[in-house]
Amino acid sequence: EGTSRMKVGSGKGRKVCLTVTGVVIAIVLLIVILALTVFKAKHPVTTVDSTKLEDFHVSLDPVKLRVDLNVTLGVDVSVKNPNKVGFQYSDSAAHLNYRGQLIGEVPIPAGEISSGETKGFNLTHTIMADRLLSNSQLLSDVTSGTLPLNTFVRMSGKVSILGFIKVHVVSSTSCDVAINLSNGTVGNQECQYKTKL
Repeated sequence: EGTSRMKVGSGKGRKVCLTVTGVVIAIVLLIVILALTVFKAKHPVTTVDSTKLEDFHVSLDPVKLRVDLNVTLGVDVSVKNPNKVGFQYSDSAAHLNYRGQLIGEVPIPAGEISSGETKGFNLTHTIMADRLLSNSQLLSDVTSGTLPLNTFVRMSGKVSILGFIKVHVVSSTSCDVAINLSNGTVGNQECQYKTKL
């Protein structure tokens, strides 16, 4: 009689154990499904909203036989976080390039972009005129009235999923923009996005 009671007790224990195991597996599967769908890390979308010439000055120095060029370019950039969770990014930088050559750089201090938030950055690039003037294609571009530039923004950070799963995200955006030199406006803009998780 004692033996039959032991068997009944162990059967109930096995059922409880299997039920608990089933619930744990279901919760783990639910977390995995949510992490791969709803909470899946997506790349922040960086857009160049506007670009304008804030200062443009050219002068000839006959004594030193050189051309002095002072150009300041204001670039408004917005970064949208499409994730369901916040995106914390470390110190970053926005680069301004002319025909593959770096001519300006602006630091972007570390911060956070909330879920679904679009954060704006007003960046002021003081162009490294010596690098710009040394490019042999500058004269033909100025003559045509259009200056082809490239803005490159790289942001590295973390997306925290369900509070304990941290996904490292590196997002970069490269935008080719054409500046109309007569009025300082942006013509065509084509962007490419890359994300590494």
